[in-house]
Amino acid sequence: MSDIQNGTIVTAHYKTGIYIGEVMEDRNRFYLVKVLAVQKHPMQGDLHNPGKTENVFFHQRKALSYNEKANVQKEAVKAYDGEIPSYEESLKNAVLALKTKLTRRETEFNQSAKQQLDDLESHYFG
Repeated sequence: MSDIQNGTIVTAHYKTGIYIGEVMEDRNRFYLVKVLAVQKHPMQGDLHNPGKTENVFFHQRKALSYNEKANVQKEAVKAYDGEIPSYEESLKNAVLALKTKLTRRETEFNQSAKQQLDDLESHYFG
């Protein structure tokens, strides 16, 4: 059985992002997780057509906000053992890591994803 209880600090994979959060409630197949920090920023683009830019709707995907709650499948939640970074610093680091990954290869998809991320960055940090 799981040792994850209400109040446990966890990493939670939600859609294409990874977050550090606190379990608020057990909801059968899901945990309700309150976001405290961002480990990995969500990928940009169409999740059903990764790497594609033609004939798809290229989504802009924001990171979950500080204290936002999300229902996360239990299989995607693991206990977290470490210091919890500040939300803003973790978001900056996650955005930087994704931008670095997107600039490694010059593709149309990476350029489109980076444009979306640049726009998000201006909204996040003013």
